[in-house]
Amino acid sequence: MAKRSITDLELKGRRVLMRVDFNVPIKNGVISDDTRIRASLPSITYAIDHGASPLILCSHLGRPKGKPNPEFSLKPAATRLSELIGRTVVFADDCIGEPAQRAIRQAGANGVVLLENLRFHGEEEKNDPAFAKALASLADVYVNDAFGSAHRAHASTEGVVRHVKESAAGFLMAAELEHLGKVLERPDRPFAAILGGAKVSDKLEVIENLVPRVDALLIGGAMAYTFFKGRTLPVGKSLVEEELVGAAREIEARAKARNLRFELPSDHVVAPRLEAGVPSEVLAVGDQAIGDRMGLDIGPKTIAAYRDVIAGAKTVIWNGPMGVFEIDQFARGTIEVARAVASVKGTTVIGGGDSIAAVAKAGVTDRITHVSTGGGASLEFLGGRELPGVAAIANK
Repeated sequence: MAKRSITDLELKGRRVLMRVDFNVPIKNGVISDDTRIRASLPSITYAIDHGASPLILCSHLGRPKGKPNPEFSLKPAATRLSELIGRTVVFADDCIGEPAQRAIRQAGANGVVLLENLRFHGEEEKNDPAFAKALASLADVYVNDAFGSAHRAHASTEGVVRHVKESAAGFLMAAELEHLGKVLERPDRPFAAILGGAKVSDKLEVIENLVPRVDALLIGGAMAYTFFKGRTLPVGKSLVEEELVGAAREIEARAKARNLRFELPSDHVVAPRLEAGVPSEVLAVGDQAIGDRMGLDIGPKTIAAYRDVIAGAKTVIWNGPMGVFEIDQFARGTIEVARAVASVKGTTVIGGGDSIAAVAKAGVTDRITHVSTGGGASLEFLGGRELPGVAAIANK
């Protein structure tokens, strides 16, 4: 069901409360990466241009444990946003009550306000009705543009909707729902999924939800070793989730029953420890010579095989690196997969911070159809879960 969009709302002369994701890295008051702030600029500028009076932005930052903490103040985000939009952003010292009301009065008609960190109140994460009502009292309409927080039933993502007359999705939220929804429900085929990263447990629901949907499933990263253990292959000191070996076997059995192309690495780069400059070697998976070493990247034969599958796909989703790509010595598999995905003539969707960093490192970000900022939310969506922050938004 399509959600109501910000473009479906009358904003002129109305107080607009917009949930954004300004959970950016800040150290000593300096923002080192403003990607998430930039991601909400289309919704912010649309609201300003269409007469929001004023536009009131709210977000969380870090984990301040329900109490005010200067280390997690959003004030630097207000300064950065002011620079990006070329106008003053009034900062409110609290997200509810008189400080918030005072900032709104100060901003005046057509102004912009950024409220202090929502998580300075423990009631935010508890989805406390009174706190949600206090937030809602600041505005006439509510827009959620924070897909990255949509998997949490918090006061600012779910509870607030009960206390406003109208709600809608911002452009970032709508784009996430459109692209992730399309690959799950209406993919152009062949449809390939690439999953990597450290743990099967992080991706178990996603894998189970994708097995009936995709034409090919490629596994890389440390999570592959739990599958190898399920095949009783030697894994050395590679990361294995022993409690999920049985689940890995079941997934393989389901993939085989569906005649799904289920690919695990055929060779890998092994080293005695996770450290730059250590001696490493390419071995066939299953070679006893791994000894007490660990697998830290996929090998050249696997890269070639995965590249062939990806090249033949019309829809590709990728979440999670193929190895420890932060260390150049073990980055080749991830970089080559990034380049292969970027070359697909079709729809490509990438999610997860590591995958986003990988396509950036490979210099191909602008060749990806959609880069999801959702993190945990995109994983839960791909895992088939209903996201509370999405469910709360009114349907068209």
